[in-house]
Amino acid sequence: MEVGTVVAYISEGASEPSAPPEPEPAPAGISADASNDANGEAMTSVAAIALPPVPSRESGVAAVSDDDGEEVVCTATSEERLRTRSTPVVRRIAQEAGVDIALVTGTGHQGRVTKQDILSFIEGGGAVTAPPPPDIAPPAPPSSAPEAPPRAADPPRAPAVAATPTLPAPARKPAADAPPSDLWKRFHKEVEHPVFPVREGDRVETMNKVRRLTAEHMVLAKRISSHVHSIIEIDFSVVDRIRRENKARWAERGARVSYTAFVAWACSRILRDFPSVNGTISGNNIVYRGAVNIGMAVDLNPGLIVPVIHDADDLSLVGTARKIVDLATRAKSRELSPGEIQGATFTITNPGVLGTIVGMPIIPKGTSAILGTGSIDKRVVVVTDPATGEDAMAIRKRSFFSLGYDHRLVDGADSARFLSQLKELLEDFPEDA
Repeated sequence: MEVGTVVAYISEGASEPSAPPEPEPAPAGISADASNDANGEAMTSVAAIALPPVPSRESGVAAVSDDDGEEVVCTATSEERLRTRSTPVVRRIAQEAGVDIALVTGTGHQGRVTKQDILSFIEGGGAVTAPPPPDIAPPAPPSSAPEAPPRAADPPRAPAVAATPTLPAPARKPAADAPPSDLWKRFHKEVEHPVFPVREGDRVETMNKVRRLTAEHMVLAKRISSHVHSIIEIDFSVVDRIRRENKARWAERGARVSYTAFVAWACSRILRDFPSVNGTISGNNIVYRGAVNIGMAVDLNPGLIVPVIHDADDLSLVGTARKIVDLATRAKSRELSPGEIQGATFTITNPGVLGTIVGMPIIPKGTSAILGTGSIDKRVVVVTDPATGEDAMAIRKRSFFSLGYDHRLVDGADSARFLSQLKELLEDFPEDA
């Protein structure tokens, strides 16, 4: 067989051509003819190339044009051609991430890959590959046969083989290797933040820095941690009595001991018994913190900041109270240093100071738990006389506490044990704390 002889025609139509084409030499080894299908409609056939034997329709590769007019190389089966077609947005995302769309399971029409499919595949750490370029035969050697006379221009048709595709950009650095701060920022940028219409009478203002940071922090913390909350009711009768009896003495020493100081002191004493509550998850590792650093949420109205009591378990009750007052005062006057708002291993927030019965706070990033304290109110409860064992109605100061914890690290039983131990310590508070 001479070089340049047409050996086969590959057609995208389902029916045979009305008449077999006449073989003819071609200078570049490629030619195409227009033929008609069984219904008489015009159909453009894809020309053959002077290559080794043409693969079968089931396993061969053919050039087709997608819905947007761009050429793509895909498997010749109609099912696979449909599945790997996608929108320009999906193709751009795949190219930037270095992902072969053929590896992604599509959930769209007839298995097409949607934007959500490709994003979920990338987020899940899908395989990143660069599709190999198609095999293209080398140019045919010069032939001694005379060249065929020039032919009239043919109408536009699909090329026999798409041009060698540009290799995708290098794959992104795996998220696990990125610094934590970059991880948070990159994720927040990729989150879709919806925009809502502004109606007549609305007022629009740009978020200030504190609000932007709060929004970013809350979105990321909620996305990463597996939030669960447990609630317990605590009797403050003993704490209330100790406060009344010692209030004047503490005032002489310049200390204002609030209910929050009692709670923070009690938490600092039991956190070492619950390393998971005082720890965090870092990548695939669990970090059990060696220090007990308690963050205390402070209302700035508007805004919120969380200064940290470092080594809280080394302080007495009065020392804890003084530290809380000092940090809160300087937080409201914007006098805290960066080190005083970093390094918390556990957080306490007190929505109860404004009358809230119970809250469900979000766990700050880098920690695994946060305690929300509700308002301390007088309630009618049933109490048992320890001497007679008889029940009676009584009025007691009580509060609901909620522990928000990351279920990836803290089990429900550990949460319950932590709250039970905290309840026991507060309801039988030591006089010499």
